[in-house]
Amino acid sequence: MLSIGEQVKHWTDSAERDCATMKVLLNSRRYPESLFFGHIVLEKMLKAFVILATKEQPPKIHDLSYLTKLADLGLDKNTLNYFELVNKFNIRARYDDYKKAFYKSCTKGYAEEHVQKITKIYKELCQKIKQKK
Repeated sequence: MLSIGEQVKHWTDSAERDCATMKVLLNSRRYPESLFFGHIVLEKMLKAFVILATKEQPPKIHDLSYLTKLADLGLDKNTLNYFELVNKFNIRARYDDYKKAFYKSCTKGYAEEHVQKITKIYKELCQKIKQKK
């Protein structure tokens, strides 16, 4: 069984790779997919915090708001509200009509704006996790 530190490292390393993938997808004009990876980046970082807070494996869920509560991060209300929007980027299991509507909304400007916000939050979470280790 992996130590707490090894588990946290697994999630943060994976989030780092996915952050790079998010940016590559954005540059490749794969906007919906880029935002999907943005959701994954934040999810993985939050799961690292859940491990630190609970000393247990994080639940196999994708809801950023719920993971934030489990992690007990005390994030500001704007970030918590933003997580509700980012939850909608998790399109893998969505119905085709939802995916089609989502794809139409993913313009270059929309994707760039959200990749920038997700990257900012990701970097803040990286700093916060360094302080908790």
